[in-house]
Amino acid sequence: MDIIHSVDTMHALALGWRARGKKVGFVPTMGYLHRGHTTLIELMRPRCELLVVSIYVNPLQFGPTEDLTRYPRDPDGDAKKCEAAGCDILFMPESLYPPDFRTTVNVTGITSRWEGAERPTHFAGVATVVCRLFGLVQPTVAMFGEKDYQQFTVLKSMARDLAMGIEIVPGPLVRDHDGLALSSRNVYLSTEDRARALSLHQALYAIRDSRSPSAKERIALAREKLVCDKVDYLDIVDPDTLEPVELVNRPLRAIATARYGRTRLLDNVAIGP
Repeated sequence: MDIIHSVDTMHALALGWRARGKKVGFVPTMGYLHRGHTTLIELMRPRCELLVVSIYVNPLQFGPTEDLTRYPRDPDGDAKKCEAAGCDILFMPESLYPPDFRTTVNVTGITSRWEGAERPTHFAGVATVVCRLFGLVQPTVAMFGEKDYQQFTVLKSMARDLAMGIEIVPGPLVRDHDGLALSSRNVYLSTEDRARALSLHQALYAIRDSRSPSAKERIALAREKLVCDKVDYLDIVDPDTLEPVELVNRPLRAIATARYGRTRLLDNVAIGP
């Protein structure tokens, strides 16, 4: 595995691969890798000839009061995990944007609710960094985890709308042994908060397992099970438009974000008809 820090070197390599018709797989991350990330890398490996993983903590997607400076980092450990999972190129730029960078990518509509409402500048930052990474890495196929389900939907829409010619593939949400969705931010949780956080996926499972056709009834059942300091949102949505629904009569998605101390945890589950 080669490690690249230079934006120019990465771009030059990628343009060479493209000229030779190589199929390039790409897994963008912000580092502090866990089994959810390495699962994406392992799943991408057979899909491509060259596999690139990026690690970059993107300042554009953090609000002024969010955890940019304390976001966990482990570059040496991350490099070992990437190599073990089958990565060919680990792209770890110290800076991704030139000093005169002045472009922002906005995906409208599906960003107006949920995370977009709670973090108004977040998805513009996510779409912008991924668009720039796509330009630098020139991937044929890219994989994003479904743990951040709205993010996956936003990026799939961006790639389609801008005719990028990149296949956007979902990667499965991976859970810890106790059912908690794996997240780099889980390290923030106290022992007590982690125990309470188990109610988040249990509440979503209650929505999934209920036989009621009423979304309102299923959500009420979930709220009875959820133990947290604050619920940012808990709803059942269309998996493509992310609009809330009233009837559970087709494949849908239950989504939730809850706060435990200073930590926000996201989770979601697929719902059958």
